[in-house]
Amino acid sequence: MAQQQIETQTAQQKAQDFARIERALAYIRANFRDQPELDDIADAAALSPFHFQRLFTRWAGVSPKQFLGYLTLDHAKRALDRAESVLDAAYDAGLSGPSRLHDLFVNFEGITPGQYKEMGNGLDIRYGIHPGFLGDFIVAVTDRGICGLQFVGEDGPEAALADIRRRLPGATFRQAQDETWAHCETVFGPGRGDPKRPLRLWYKGTNFQIKVWQALLSIPPGQLVTYGDIARAIGQPTAARAVGTAVGANPIGLLIPCHRVIRSTELFDTQYRWGTDRKLALIGWEQAQAENTAEGEAAA
Repeated sequence: MAQQQIETQTAQQKAQDFARIERALAYIRANFRDQPELDDIADAAALSPFHFQRLFTRWAGVSPKQFLGYLTLDHAKRALDRAESVLDAAYDAGLSGPSRLHDLFVNFEGITPGQYKEMGNGLDIRYGIHPGFLGDFIVAVTDRGICGLQFVGEDGPEAALADIRRRLPGATFRQAQDETWAHCETVFGPGRGDPKRPLRLWYKGTNFQIKVWQALLSIPPGQLVTYGDIARAIGQPTAARAVGTAVGANPIGLLIPCHRVIRSTELFDTQYRWGTDRKLALIGWEQAQAENTAEGEAAA
């Protein structure tokens, strides 16, 4: 329990940090054409430049200047250039069975037709509200795996929970913080990626949606694809608009990484159901972690 309290306090601090980072990103998104200086961005976060630099580096692992470099048009183009080969390789290996979500081991299990028809009747779903490095989120679990992850927005946790309830209206929901915390440790804790502790996702969707979501899971952290890339990868090259709808219907945020899909190279004009600034934060943060990992492997 003491360890959980420490980790909770750490997550709460990271969530507070992210709230300031989010304000800074909102300022950058609104003013990126003017190339704002560090002092201006820090002022938007209500911090001195010195403290903002330290906060940002602690949160992202890189300086604000480096982070913003990951959100440039040039960087996006390089990431997109790699997209087609990444998706092709993933499909050649087959996306229908157990797969690895890069630094997380994930088993996928789509809902059965009978369960889809019953809309969750008889399901016991436990949920918890937890702090994370991208702000508070709700995670919902069944005996067969995580069935929902929603970031809490300005309209509060009830709105996020309502979205999960809407997908499985026949289920029974009850709050179980301790149980859902164990799943959060698998996602965010030091044991992430441990093959002895596989992360299981359990979700319902149409055949098309499930194909799209599985394609999303093939995109490595730090890389980006377009809706057209996904459409071509699943063998329906003219279905980019339908792919966008399926991406927007993703029931398990972060773990099914819909944030890695952008419209061409329009990073600052992108949409995300949990907030554009959170999407930018995720893209930049993953770029930073991927680069740090690559540098560490090169130095080894």
